[in-house]
Amino acid sequence: MNTPTNVVTRFAPSPTGFMHIGGVRTALFAFLWARRHGGTFILRIEDTDKAREVAGSIQHIQDVLRWLHITWDYGPDTVAPFGSCIQSERLESHREYAQRLINKGLAYPDPYTEEEVATFRERAKAENRPFLYRNHRPSTFMPWDGKRPLRFRVPEVKRYTWHDAVRGELSAGEEMLDDFIIIKGDGYPTYNFAHIIDDFEMGVTHIMRSDEFISSTPKFLSLYDALEINRPTFVTLPPILRDDRTKKLGKRDGAKDALEYRKEGYLPEAMVNFLALIGWNPGTDQEIFTQAELIKAFDISKIQKAGAAFNEEKLLWTNKQHLLTLGPADQVSYVRSFLSESMAQGIAIAEPTLEKLTPTIIERIQVGKDIRDGVTNGDYDFAFTTPVYDASLLLWKKDTNITAALPRLRQALTLLTAADFASAETIKAALWTYAEEVGKGELLWPLRVALSGKAQSPDPFTIAAIIGKEETLLRITAACDKIEACQSHDS
Repeated sequence: MNTPTNVVTRFAPSPTGFMHIGGVRTALFAFLWARRHGGTFILRIEDTDKAREVAGSIQHIQDVLRWLHITWDYGPDTVAPFGSCIQSERLESHREYAQRLINKGLAYPDPYTEEEVATFRERAKAENRPFLYRNHRPSTFMPWDGKRPLRFRVPEVKRYTWHDAVRGELSAGEEMLDDFIIIKGDGYPTYNFAHIIDDFEMGVTHIMRSDEFISSTPKFLSLYDALEINRPTFVTLPPILRDDRTKKLGKRDGAKDALEYRKEGYLPEAMVNFLALIGWNPGTDQEIFTQAELIKAFDISKIQKAGAAFNEEKLLWTNKQHLLTLGPADQVSYVRSFLSESMAQGIAIAEPTLEKLTPTIIERIQVGKDIRDGVTNGDYDFAFTTPVYDASLLLWKKDTNITAALPRLRQALTLLTAADFASAETIKAALWTYAEEVGKGELLWPLRVALSGKAQSPDPFTIAAIIGKEETLLRITAACDKIEACQSHDS
C-alpha cells in the first residue's frame, strides 16, 4: 500500500450521548496513523440527524478524547482552513455538491409520498423480490424546491470492486445500488452523502471504519464517480467482540460509556495501550506501550481481519502494569484521589502517612475502584484511625490463655528503636530473631492485631513502618493494657 506524503485521517462521531469503546478505538487508530506520518487528525461532529442528537454530547466526545490524550489538529473547538468541523455548519457546501449532481441529471426530488413508497415496498414483498427505489424512478424530474427529499440517481448499475487496506480486494453487485436520499426534507444531508463531501473537502486520505460500512461501499463508490472525486483509502477495522467471541460487544454485554472507565480508575495510558492491541498486532512480544511507542510501531498492514475480544481481565492487568511504571509522586496522587473521595468525612490523610501507605496499596490493587472497595472493607483503617478490637482477637490459635501474648508484646516493644523504623525491612530485622525464638505465629499474630485491629491486614512490619514509631508503640502498649485488664479480671 502506497501511503500519501500528507496523511489526513478523521474521527467523525454522531453526538448521540453514548461514547462506545469501539468508537474510541476507531479514533485511536486514526490518530496513531496520522501521527505516525506527521499528518493531520480531524475530529468532525456528524450532527445532521437532529432527532437523535443528545445535548452535551459534543463536549462529552471531546472530554473522552482529551482524557485519553488523543489530540486533534482541527475539531469543533478550532478554526480550520476548510471551514467548520461540525457537519450541520457545512450545509452550504453540501447543497453546492447536490446542485452539481442536479445539473448533471444525477439527482432528483423525490416525487412520492411516504405512503406511496410504503405501497411499493409491500408490493415488492408480496412478489418476493427486493424493493429497489430505482425501479420507480420518474421519467422526468421536477425542479427541486429544497423541501422534498433529494435522491441520487445511480448513473450505472454495475458490480463494483475496491481495495480495502485490511480486507484486501472486495466487491459487491448490482443489488447494492439504488437511488438513495442525499438531502432530507428538513434540509440536512444524509450520512451517505455528507461524509463523502466533507472527507473530500477536508483532504482525508484514510478512512478508519467499522465493518458495517462494507455493504454500503458500492453506493459510496457510485457517488465518488458521479462527483468525479478521488476515493480515499478504506481501512476496515475488525469488530470488538464479547469475551466469549460470540457476537459484537454491546451495551447489553456490559459495554460502558468510555468515561466510566475513568471513574473506575483506569489510567488513560493503560486504556490506550489496551485498545490499541484489540485487532492490531505489533508483530513482537511487547505488550506494554507508551503513546510514543504506539505511534512509532503502528502500521495499518498489521491490523487484523478477524474480530478481537474485549477481555476485561487483560485490561485490569494492563492497568496494573502502567500503575507500576508511575513515579512515586504520581502513585501518591493517584491513591490520594481515590482515598479522599471514599473515606469518611473528618478523617485526615497526613501526607507522610499517605506516602508510606501508597506502595502497599499499589501492590494490592489493579485499578482505582479497588481502593474504594478497600476503604469500604476497612483495609486501610490502620493507617488513619486507632484500632478497636476485642482482646480475645489477640489470642493465637495455639495459645490457650490470652495473657500468654503479654510478655511477647512487651519484649517486642523493648526491641524496637528509632533506627528500626527506617523501613519495614529494618523493623522485621529487629524482631525476626525473637519471633523465631518464641514462635512466629505466637508473636506476629498479636502484633498484627495490636497494630491493625484485624485478623487480616498487611504484615505488621509494613504497618509499623507506615504508622511510625510513636503510634506503633502506643498501639502495642494499648494491646498490653487490654491483656492486663483480662489478667486482672481473671484473678
